[in-house]
Amino acid sequence: MSTLMALSGGVDSSVAAWLLSRDGHDLIGVSMQLWDSRANGGTESRCCSPGDFRDARRVAGKAGFPYYILDYEQEFSSRVVKPFMSAYLNGETPNPCVECNRYLKFGALLDTALRLGAERLATGHYARIDTDPHSGLRRLRRARDLGKDQSYFLYNLGQAELQRVLFPLGGMLKSEVRRAARQAGLDVADKPESQDLCFLGSMDRLTFMSRRGEKALGQEGAITTVDGHRIGTHLGLVRYTVGQRKALGNLPGGPWYVCRIDAEENRLVVGREQDLCHASLEVADVSWVSGRPPSDDTHAGVRIRHAHHPSPAVIRALPGGRAQVKFTQPQRAITPGQAAVFYDGDIVLGGGRIERTTDA
Repeated sequence: MSTLMALSGGVDSSVAAWLLSRDGHDLIGVSMQLWDSRANGGTESRCCSPGDFRDARRVAGKAGFPYYILDYEQEFSSRVVKPFMSAYLNGETPNPCVECNRYLKFGALLDTALRLGAERLATGHYARIDTDPHSGLRRLRRARDLGKDQSYFLYNLGQAELQRVLFPLGGMLKSEVRRAARQAGLDVADKPESQDLCFLGSMDRLTFMSRRGEKALGQEGAITTVDGHRIGTHLGLVRYTVGQRKALGNLPGGPWYVCRIDAEENRLVVGREQDLCHASLEVADVSWVSGRPPSDDTHAGVRIRHAHHPSPAVIRALPGGRAQVKFTQPQRAITPGQAAVFYDGDIVLGGGRIERTTDA
């Protein structure tokens, strides 16, 4: 039984590969060529760089399994980068890591693994998979290291994927991963992590978008208060996100916070901090880990951004792959385009893309 091992050249995937190889797994190492920063007008990033591929190849060589680089640039551009640009132009704040996991790592790459005859795909993600003893269904769970947990970005994984995926690091702390790398003599043991979006390289988001086209930053328009009074002019809606306080210009009577981005009217709506709080939202493009929505209202913890602690809520599945979420307590800065992910304790039930708040 062979396993396709996704290698980024970082310490996490390297240790995951080393542990699986040590335990007797028949591995095929692959790196995904997703983005050529220099060819796309930027500087070399921590994604898909020659240095990363060299590090990955060294790990494969040390552990004794073959290694290949696979080209997914076209898929990455169409599935991740272009929707990232479009979302900002539509007044949303996207989460490209969710889309990359959904369409690239556990979509295109998993398909490639099966076509090559591999039965499983392994990655260095911090999450856990087990089987529900009552239903027999596979479950996606938060990692032991909650500070590194990546289950929020993986809610689109369903039963078909979870049957084929391995997360060797899910039960480890990051400090244990670093220690394992040192004990194994891996060169990447102390390699720093990249916290930024991989395709941005050294650029900020606005510079990246401006280089993609002259209209990428949008047009100037009105800044209004929540009750409709115009108090200023924005410089293009892509510059703003819900909850933002800084870089709004010299607006009278502040402080002001971005409460809503109205792309249809090219309008930025600002208000006071209390105007940021909402108790209800709607989610689109919902994915349920079990493969089917619950028939009744579900009590769960819901995260509305990666750094958000799950907040108690009631989830009601709606027709058309949608859901309504009603929180016990209002939540601050619910942001369209971000993911709302549903948890039963540490078990991921599912999630979807926040479309709008519904209580105001």
